[in-house]
Amino acid sequence: MNTSPNILLIYTGGTIGMIKDFETGALVAFDFDELLLNIPELRQLDCSIETISFEKPIDSSDMDVGRWKELGDVINSNYKKYDGFVVLHGSDTMSYTASAVSFMFENLAKPIIFTGSQLPIGDLRTDAKENLITAVQIAALQEKGKPVITEVGLYFEYKLLRANRTTKINAEHFEAFQSLNYPSLVESGVHLKVNTSFLRVTNRRKKMIYHTHFNNDILIIKMFPGINENILRSIFSLETIKGIILETYGSGNTTTQKWFISMISDVIQKGIPVVNVTQCIGGSVEMGKYDTSVALKKVGVISGKDITTEAAVAKLMYLLGENLPLKVLKTIYETSLRGEMSEN
Repeated sequence: MNTSPNILLIYTGGTIGMIKDFETGALVAFDFDELLLNIPELRQLDCSIETISFEKPIDSSDMDVGRWKELGDVINSNYKKYDGFVVLHGSDTMSYTASAVSFMFENLAKPIIFTGSQLPIGDLRTDAKENLITAVQIAALQEKGKPVITEVGLYFEYKLLRANRTTKINAEHFEAFQSLNYPSLVESGVHLKVNTSFLRVTNRRKKMIYHTHFNNDILIIKMFPGINENILRSIFSLETIKGIILETYGSGNTTTQKWFISMISDVIQKGIPVVNVTQCIGGSVEMGKYDTSVALKKVGVISGKDITTEAAVAKLMYLLGENLPLKVLKTIYETSLRGEMSEN
């Protein structure tokens, strides 16, 4: 009886799925139905692999909430059939999509591993093959017949990271992603080193719950010296806004000018959540640590703690989609749901 894991490989688009037409020099889409023919190394893995592609693969810059649901639906409809999932995705918005998928699947008991590449799979010096092969190998890891990884991960350049902790930090180097506030889950060397103590522990007796309601009526305001009152006032007056993320300085600081604090207070009084995240790729928001953030805490701004902007966006859309009262949303937002922020 064959007990090797069944892995579903899902191609959404992106650089990893391109090969070069050597006659024209142009990049063309890779036929994932012929995956094992083109990457025979995959046959050496102790798992069976099936593939599925978006009907119209996209550049990740075109990723949106509708396509998040399209991807989630593929995973959800195949959840019982497969032991793990590998998602091939363009690197530019991979952290956003992977973070969103982590919120879509509550009580996840199987691995969903995102990967991609900086160079097309057909290039001589490509990073695509290693990323793909190891991502599949990690998705197939089992112990006593159960998956070792039970969360959404992002594998790139020899490291598996918790997906909702990642940020793309380089457009050129193979090491394109980092997780400054959480250690790597798996390190790939001569052997795969699984950092078991950092993995999310899933209660396998709880049923997986699939969430699809994302409200994207939000905006991100990045603080900068000289930010303009009139422009902000015009933006904040839009009735369609349902949530705001402030990218603040350092540990959560903003200008203390009265017009700004008053504007933030007015928005919150209308029932619109305002989330404070740091512009830094590492570290945490600590409102009240400096005078420049005391006022934000007093008017009810939500602390994003050490969440990434990518995960903050996905989490806010997810919670807004649940139609929660503001006080309840604030409490839940400041609580780690999928390991996206530190507990204290």
